[in-house]
Amino acid sequence: MKKIAVLTSGGDSQGMNSAIRAVVRTGLRHGFEMYGIKRGFKGLMADDFIELGSREVSDILYRGGTFLQSARSEAFKTEEGQLKGVANLKKREIDYVVVIGGDGSYRGAQALTRHGIQTYGLPGTIDNDIPLTDYTIGFDTTLNVVTDAIGNLRDTMSSHERVSVIEAMGRNCGDIALQAGISSGVDAILIPEVNNDIDKIADEIKAGFDRGKSHSIVVVAEGAGNAEDVANAIKERTGLDTRPTVLGHIQRGGTPSAFDRVFTSRMGHRVIELIEEGTYNVALGMQENRITYHTFDEIFSAENSIDDRLYKVFEDLV
Repeated sequence: MKKIAVLTSGGDSQGMNSAIRAVVRTGLRHGFEMYGIKRGFKGLMADDFIELGSREVSDILYRGGTFLQSARSEAFKTEEGQLKGVANLKKREIDYVVVIGGDGSYRGAQALTRHGIQTYGLPGTIDNDIPLTDYTIGFDTTLNVVTDAIGNLRDTMSSHERVSVIEAMGRNCGDIALQAGISSGVDAILIPEVNNDIDKIADEIKAGFDRGKSHSIVVVAEGAGNAEDVANAIKERTGLDTRPTVLGHIQRGGTPSAFDRVFTSRMGHRVIELIEEGTYNVALGMQENRITYHTFDEIFSAENSIDDRLYKVFEDLV
């Protein structure tokens, strides 16, 4: 009987559990023996495996985080660490490994392929910063979390006639800030992909208050600055009461959205189909509502960028 192992690595994202569930249940139905690796590549090196049946993945579809737990591992970046993990896989006669995570996790998966392990990647990161996929696991859920937070802050900002600067995750990708900003009707969005003119933003905010506005909201992606610095800059230029809010890890938590549950279920199911088709060493994603796959080399050589048309939508609506 062929064996498949699943691990989650790097930062957790809502929908990882439903991805695990889809891989395991589909694999079991198709006659595979299924295993989970605890704590990502760290657990792989430590030989921390558990056998997974249908019962072990029940009641996790709607839970955030990852029940396999996750960790970052500097040791696995070394040849010694990789060989230790490969030895544990071969000792257990594992045929395939499914890695759920972001860019660093994909590089770990690619390292396994160089040592003869057949691997598959699922894009588990809330930042939506993996190339060649329209969405990553947890992005839609996070978008809803941030949109709700902006709505809650708008209520209190309006009551006190304040400016709110909200910092969202997104070190190299501004998708969370951009799409949450559009869906919330904010006044300004600062993202790393666009040059941001703080003087112009401050002037527009001040003009809005002069026209009678009772509040203003700015969303900044962490890669474009931090909320406190941006708030101080706006306050200095406008004299308005400006408050920073860092949403932090609350963005990673919560029940995955219906979209993320269906998205991950489709990808997890497709992984097993690819194994049976003899296609391996690829990462899956979604493009134009179709589950697609690309080699790790193709993904690493592609450039991830925001949708310029979507940014134009914001500019015309603000």
